[in-house]
Amino acid sequence: MANFNTIRYNNPYSAAGNLVKISSATASSDSTISFTSGIDSTYKEYIFYFNNIHPSDEADFTFQANAVGGSGYNETITSTTFDAFNRENDTQAVLNYYASTDQAQGTSFQILNYNPPIENDNDASLSGYLHLFNPSSTVFVKHFIARVQHLVISTDPLSVDSFGAGYFNTTSAIDEIQFKMNSGNIDAGDILLFGLN
Repeated sequence: MANFNTIRYNNPYSAAGNLVKISSATASSDSTISFTSGIDSTYKEYIFYFNNIHPSDEADFTFQANAVGGSGYNETITSTTFDAFNRENDTQAVLNYYASTDQAQGTSFQILNYNPPIENDNDASLSGYLHLFNPSSTVFVKHFIARVQHLVISTDPLSVDSFGAGYFNTTSAIDEIQFKMNSGNIDAGDILLFGLN
């Protein structure tokens, strides 16, 4: 019988391998979603997939980490962010760099969707991924890349494609990741954690 928790994976950012499902969480008006187990030395790469993340309020989707033995989700981050968007009526297509959401040795939660926020209209949500590299290393900093897509409802709705990358500036192993909105709750949606072997 096939193992449906393992998926063949080929990505330009990493070597080809198998995605192995570790865990998942389904939001239901949660203030935070935390992954406090399953991130260890088993895999060199971990990927979180976001499926239709819907906020209770108009808000940004964010994440932070704890090093082994740490608490407070306040590891030091240096990051860079940009996005591209296009309107439904095709009147505006823009590529933007967002210095305001970058961190330079910051300890805030890192925003994944850069501008504007995710709407809380019934049909609006965010989907995408966060890729974390070698979090159990005690030699190197911990790199991440992210890409998310969300719908912005306005007079002329937007399709927004956000890109981010950076690193946790610590040589301590990272073993916990937390997600939350910067305002209100995660009303609905799924987050799945995979290891890449």
